[in-house]
Amino acid sequence: MNDDVSTHLRKMLRRVQGLGADMRANEGMFLVFSSVIVGLLAAAANILFRSTLHFVHMVVFEQGSRLLGVASGGWRSLLLPLLPMTGAFLLIPLSLRFPGEVNGYGFAGFLEAVNIRGGFLKLRNIMLKILGPALTIGSGGSAGVEGPIAIIGGTVGSAVGRFLGTSEGRTKLLIAAGSAAGIAATFNAPIAGVMFATEIVLLGDYEIASFAAIVIASGMATVVSRGYYGANPAFLVPQYELQSIAELPLYLLLGVVTGLAAVFYIRTFYRLKDEFDALRLHPQLKPVLGAFLVGCIGIFLPQVMGNGYGVIESALRQDMLFPVLALLVLMKIAATSITLGSGGAGGVFAPALFIGAMTGGSFGYVAHALFPQATATPGAYATVGIGAFLAAATHAPLTGIFLLFEMTGNYRIIVPLMFSAIIGTMIAKRLYHDSIDTAELARRGIRLHAGKERSVMGRIKVAQVMVSDVTTVLPKTPLRRLLEIMVEQERFYLPVVDASGDLLGIVSIHDVRPVLLEERITRIVNAGDIATEKVMVLTPDDDLNKAMEKFSVKDIEEIPVVREAGSKSVIGMVRRRDVIAAYNREVLRKEGGLA
Repeated sequence: MNDDVSTHLRKMLRRVQGLGADMRANEGMFLVFSSVIVGLLAAAANILFRSTLHFVHMVVFEQGSRLLGVASGGWRSLLLPLLPMTGAFLLIPLSLRFPGEVNGYGFAGFLEAVNIRGGFLKLRNIMLKILGPALTIGSGGSAGVEGPIAIIGGTVGSAVGRFLGTSEGRTKLLIAAGSAAGIAATFNAPIAGVMFATEIVLLGDYEIASFAAIVIASGMATVVSRGYYGANPAFLVPQYELQSIAELPLYLLLGVVTGLAAVFYIRTFYRLKDEFDALRLHPQLKPVLGAFLVGCIGIFLPQVMGNGYGVIESALRQDMLFPVLALLVLMKIAATSITLGSGGAGGVFAPALFIGAMTGGSFGYVAHALFPQATATPGAYATVGIGAFLAAATHAPLTGIFLLFEMTGNYRIIVPLMFSAIIGTMIAKRLYHDSIDTAELARRGIRLHAGKERSVMGRIKVAQVMVSDVTTVLPKTPLRRLLEIMVEQERFYLPVVDASGDLLGIVSIHDVRPVLLEERITRIVNAGDIATEKVMVLTPDDDLNKAMEKFSVKDIEEIPVVREAGSKSVIGMVRRRDVIAAYNREVLRKEGGLA
């Protein structure tokens, strides 16, 4: 019986592959077909993720709280840290089995894989990004589900692309479509899903044709999610509106405040991550320590635990006082930074919404106290703060604007939100070049926002384009012999090496020209006399971005390649024209078709 099922399943898969192959002749139809598949599968993965998270929260946090009697207060409240610590302990087997793939905020690595490493994502990401964050967040860790669900959806897109045999460029597009579908299904926000994919996943590098796949996948996932969970907005908030034009400067000022708060959030996040990285403690125990610290904060401010959606709604309904709102801004930043910096699994999206609501609510209390007749209530500013802070922290204003609009269903607040989100993003970019998603890569020297050219060239290593058959000369090589070698072998840059093969300098045709007309000098000059001794070199592991930077320094055409950094052993030469040709081939390979 099982053999019959397996055979039937294999036949179905082959039919799907065959259908995909038939559709490649019509690129538009193929994109529609593949996007529908990605949207459906990403929505199913989202439902599985949310169900797993709910199960862990119910078993570990809720039943654990009842078992320990945490809610009864008194000394039993001191047992609260045991709940997130349980989740951290349960995370250990996963992180031991899959080192480097479970712990921490993994979205930066996802962006690197999509934009630099060809979009290959391991299928087990789906399982790991469901279980890891579910254990951390479900047990009370301060993190969000949106980053993981974007990775899950992206992995679905990558798997579909590989299964259907698409090109690397189309696979990258399907990854973005899967991420859009995951976000859309999570927030019941299809437009925000599209903006998330184009602004954050694709880093703004997209074409009009890309929208078709992303929109279809996002819309399909939203339909499935609404059919399963209902069509309710993520947050139920009162209807606020702009009181008068005179109130707009306050929303501009709110944008400044959220921009400053976003920079503080990013700096604190990576500062605490560095502190945990430097801590002399077994790596598997660091998430446990982080969970303990978050639990200690939760004893006094339980609002910081978990994703905090219920607390956000309380802020929007104005059920919280100013001192609590202001304190929660700082404590949520600390709790999230500790959770993810120590190695807990999850994302930063939900914490950003939380911090934005508390920041906006705090600002609203002050503004309303100073100008009670001219301003809306603090809940309006808390609502705007959600989108403005998210936009500033991620450097993605359209995502923040559309997400808040779709999450709340409140159109009247869109104008002040636009002002705050744009100003907040501008302030954050001015003070901190990278977003919370790309800062980790920038710290490693990877600049995703440098443009498509740098992204493509950053993927290609010098070893892939260098000429290994290198001709070297000794310092005593006569000038006439140098000319013969250059003409015979068409090599116009010759490394000068000693008897052991170590690089001493380089001779180019430009060095030879000045002495060619002096008959007397040509008989006595040798390679060592005219060689340039200060030579720029590359190693096989350098990328082509570094190569082009060195080419442009002195406007030269060839650079020697040494075995490794600090070595003088020449193993090849890199020519500028080969670098340019390699770039052109890579662009054509990525974007030149579906096959």
